[in-house]
Amino acid sequence: MFLVGELGRSMRSDGILGVGGSDQSRATAVVVASRRRWLKRRETWLVVLGVALHAVYMLSIFDIYFKTPIVHGMDPVPPRFSEPPAKRLVLLISDGLRADKFFEPDEEGKYRAPFLRNIIKNQGRWGVSHARPPTESRPGHVAIIAGFYEDPSAVTKGWKANPVEFDSVFNQSRHTFAFGSPDIIPIFCSALPHSTWNSYPHEYEDFATDASFLDEWSFDQFEGLLNRSHADPKLKELLHQDKLVVFLHLLGCDSNGHAHRPYSSIYLNNVKVVDKIAERVYHLLEDYYRDNRTSYIFTADHGMSDKGSHGDGHPTNTDTPLVAWGAGIQYPKPASGNSHSDSVTTFVDKHAHDMPTPYDWGLRRVERVDVNQADIAPLMSTLLGLPCPVNSVGNLPLGYMKLNEAEEVEAVVANTKQILNQLLRKSYIKSSNSLFFKPFKPLVHHSFSLSQIDELISAKSYEAAMKLAVDLRNLSLEGLHYFQTYDWLMLMTVITLGYTGWMIVLALHVLQCYSSLSGDLSKKEHLSVYISGCLLMAILSVLNLVEHSPPLYHAYIGMTVFLWTQIFSEYRLIRGLWKYLRERRADYFIKLLFAAAVAVVIVELLVHSFTERKLYTWFFLIAGVVASILLHFSIPWRSGIPVFVCISCWFLSVFTLMPAEIPDNNNLVSPFLGANDTDIFGWCVICDGVFVDKASNAESRIAFVTSVHKLVSCRYEAVFYSALAVVLMAWILFENASHHSSKVKESSLSENNTEEHITIGSDERYLQLSDVRIPLVFMVLFNVAFFGTGNFASIASFEISSVYRFITIFSPFLMAALLIFKLFIPFMLVICAFSAITKLVRVPRLGCYFLVILFSDIMTIHFFFLVKNTGSWMEIGNSISHFGIVSAQVVFVLLLFALTNLYTRSIRIKPLSTSPSLKTL
Repeated sequence: MFLVGELGRSMRSDGILGVGGSDQSRATAVVVASRRRWLKRRETWLVVLGVALHAVYMLSIFDIYFKTPIVHGMDPVPPRFSEPPAKRLVLLISDGLRADKFFEPDEEGKYRAPFLRNIIKNQGRWGVSHARPPTESRPGHVAIIAGFYEDPSAVTKGWKANPVEFDSVFNQSRHTFAFGSPDIIPIFCSALPHSTWNSYPHEYEDFATDASFLDEWSFDQFEGLLNRSHADPKLKELLHQDKLVVFLHLLGCDSNGHAHRPYSSIYLNNVKVVDKIAERVYHLLEDYYRDNRTSYIFTADHGMSDKGSHGDGHPTNTDTPLVAWGAGIQYPKPASGNSHSDSVTTFVDKHAHDMPTPYDWGLRRVERVDVNQADIAPLMSTLLGLPCPVNSVGNLPLGYMKLNEAEEVEAVVANTKQILNQLLRKSYIKSSNSLFFKPFKPLVHHSFSLSQIDELISAKSYEAAMKLAVDLRNLSLEGLHYFQTYDWLMLMTVITLGYTGWMIVLALHVLQCYSSLSGDLSKKEHLSVYISGCLLMAILSVLNLVEHSPPLYHAYIGMTVFLWTQIFSEYRLIRGLWKYLRERRADYFIKLLFAAAVAVVIVELLVHSFTERKLYTWFFLIAGVVASILLHFSIPWRSGIPVFVCISCWFLSVFTLMPAEIPDNNNLVSPFLGANDTDIFGWCVICDGVFVDKASNAESRIAFVTSVHKLVSCRYEAVFYSALAVVLMAWILFENASHHSSKVKESSLSENNTEEHITIGSDERYLQLSDVRIPLVFMVLFNVAFFGTGNFASIASFEISSVYRFITIFSPFLMAALLIFKLFIPFMLVICAFSAITKLVRVPRLGCYFLVILFSDIMTIHFFFLVKNTGSWMEIGNSISHFGIVSAQVVFVLLLFALTNLYTRSIRIKPLSTSPSLKTL
């Protein structure tokens, strides 16, 4: 697309891009009507194609990044024990409990959890359980109870539920008793026939109160169950069976952390409450059973940041306490060396190994065993002699278990086979539907490895068998990742080729229709190209059908093949361009490369500006200096325009240094509105602009739109959009001055170079290489409208108080319409200026629109590769929204063009030389 102006400027009249003098001018006048009809049909087709392409390709991220890792059809693998270590297991999860607040002493030097500290020092094992982001309640409990981390396909459920059924420790148990939150307990027990459960009403979760009573409620429910068993023989018989799980969900710390922060006295007191509940549960069960066959595990699903939130990968959110004691659990060991005995090689929260235990925890002399959160599920299963959940990816932490050497190997082998079975199932599903299946090579001979392990166990070579089993387990986990990403390379290649093909189609269209490139616009080669494209598409469709590919795979591949067929049908044009480029001198390529480099730098800065708003500050500081220098040398008379442009850019640069969230401040708005602040006044201002066409120049239109936006502003955004409007006026002045300067140069050109300035019609000229600046500046200003005072995609933008100047009585539809109108105003401002400039410099607006879409799709490809399926829900959601925002610009910008055209079509442009107001600036 950077060839646009240079092609017309440099080709001779006898070349394929040339112009033939007066005869050509007369011919142009004859065919202009036909040309416009052809352009309208072609561009309508391009827009429809662009909308369909972006809609289809936007869905591709769900087939690439957000496919569920869960498969079904695996057989459970119980450990080969003569007798399980425990008959029953108690799981206590304190929701939102931070590790440091649990282990550290209070201000008086007393520890908040004296019972569990006594367990750590005298009776059980301890460590830190590392949670993987998103550190939220549902994913944390699923990791602990089912052994796998957040299912990325949960994004399709709004992160509210797991979209695919999964196995858990509760499923494998003989019976599960569970009490706690209505947001957690039903996830695991609502469809479980062998469960007894209850949850309190949602109304109990009142952030205005001390939520520790919720923990007491869970304990009271369980205590009442045991008390009822004395009068209920069937319940008592059930309670004395083996393979039982008791789960108490303690929500108090999470609720109090959100409401009062984790350093508050209420939260810290709640730590004492959960310690006391753990003590009461322990004594209650030991008195009830008196058989020492109960295992106890105390942990948390996630931590809590100092701000009272959670979700990301900060240590305050990922580090949670883990304490285990009772049947099958080792007794404490003195610390040796680094005081750690980590059971895994890599932590899911990416934190370093062997981090020293804080001195104030007072536990440096007791060996600490850290685990990944999903490792707790195989630990619980093995203690009860149950198969690990079939979807688990946890590694059994032997550092917690009291087993002999043979039992340890058998437990690890069962854990390994369970993970291997998932791999084999995924391999089978993929191989049965693939013509060109590529297996996971390291495990092609997995049967031989299993046979070796059995032989070593039979020979009582337990150490060698353990090493082989652990290696096989690690390879199986790698294999699961391999099959989870099996189609990534193919899909990403297809989508990237599709976007690239679309951009080439746009570039060729601009070159054909809006540059001085002539030739027969209706001629395309050829039937053979389309036949080849159809054959290729048919072959690929048959392959997809044979492989039982999802329907969208057909759409991705079909769209990409179609685009490249269109490109190859233009091979005459491409061949002509190649021939033209081969004849150019070195200085031409220097200009071309410089323009391309500037465009790429600006587009990449826009990509990074989605996460770093301060980049706009640097952009406007630099733009102010550069634009004022260029104007200083291009304006022949003494003018204040360069100073005005520089100051306006610098003024706008201040706002992107400000935080997005600033409290309402109507004092920033009222100076612009005067004393009238009532809803009668707001409607009058809008009606005045809509029904009275009192000014037809661009500056007046922009000023009116800005004044309307001030009416619906309630903080510093009012000043920001005034600054934006001033910069838009400065942009118009800059282009006006540049246009005048270019006209002066044109007048001095010889007759031999008049082909540089040929026109498309009576009111538009061909695009030149220097015109690329217009869509680039438009994109910068358009994105500033998105992120200047926050984030257009954020719910924070929807502040209902901003419509009170128009309506004070609650009316949801009218208020929603006003809010949407408010959000659209800054974009309309930018497009109004853009429309004025295209009229001013006589460039085709649709040609510039297609360049905007082309540059936007460079950003789209970048964001396509930046989509995340791990991390906090906010990080994942932001990556999706960024990709969606730039993908939707093909429609969004076009709709705004159509809307603003109603407002700007009557704008009259005055040449700079006849505008005394500009000379006096």
